[in-house]
Formats: sequence, structure tokens, C-alpha cells
Amino acid sequence: MRPRIDHVELTVAELDRAERFYDALLPLLGFDLAHKTREEVPEHQFRCVDYGDGAFNLTLVSPRQAYAGERVCRRRPGALHHLAFAADRPEEVDRLYEAVQAIPGARIRIPPRTYPEYAPDYYAFFFYDTEGIELEIVCFSRRACFGAGGRGA
Repeated sequence: MRPRIDHVELTVAELDRAERFYDALLPLLGFDLAHKTREEVPEHQFRCVDYGDGAFNLTLVSPRQAYAGERVCRRRPGALHHLAFAADRPEEVDRLYEAVQAIPGARIRIPPRTYPEYAPDYYAFFFYDTEGIELEIVCFSRRACFGAGGRGA
């Protein structure tokens, strides 16, 4: 089996606010909003917005009422530390950096730069969504980092 992620579900503080943010961000990353769906299951206090793609789904989920008002803490056990999206070229990272800055509610944490401590060509920027979730756009050669014949190739 080759390692790959099929889907990620992010619980967000305000589903409607997060949806507006991700409606602006995800098309920049190759998602087609024509595949976006919504679901509501009131008896489970569950509302979600799903951004589907042939390779990966990202779903935003409302919190249970008991947790409404809690803030994101990426260092809490069980929490998502950050989510990284891959770009094909460093120029694409730069283009996305400019585009993300224009999204209402986006907050840049670190502008694009090289991180040689991760890999010689690791080029990325980090930002927060409207919910306080940290996101990353990164470009680096997995093949060079993990080998041409390795599982990460």
C-alpha cells in the first residue's frame, strides 16, 4: 500500500465563516467548487461542507454545542498542528502567497522562504485561516528527499 490521505475533516468554530474562506482558498489549490456539498444531521449536532476532488476531500465540520466558543489550540493533544498543501514549483508558492493575502480573514504567519533544515529545496509559507487553523503551501522535491525508489517517491 502506498501512503496517501483520502480525506481530512476540520472542526471549525463558525462553519459559515470558514466556508467563505475555503470557497476563496480551495479553488487556488485546484479544488472545483462544483463538487462542494453540504450535509446536516441535527440529531447529531452535525453540519458540514465537503470539498470533494478525485484525489482528496477536505470537509469543514461544525462543533458540538458543548464545545462552541472554544478556541483552536494546535498544541493540544489530538489537535491538528497544521495542514500543508503541495505546490509544483516555487513560483507557484509565491503566486499563492499573493493570492492568499487577498482572502478576507487570512493571516500570514511566515512569508515564503527556504527551510534547508527540512530539505535543501523546501520552500513554503504559513498562514492561518479564519478559524485559527494553521495552513502551509510548500514546494520541495520528495524524490530528492526520500530517494527515487523509496516509498515517498
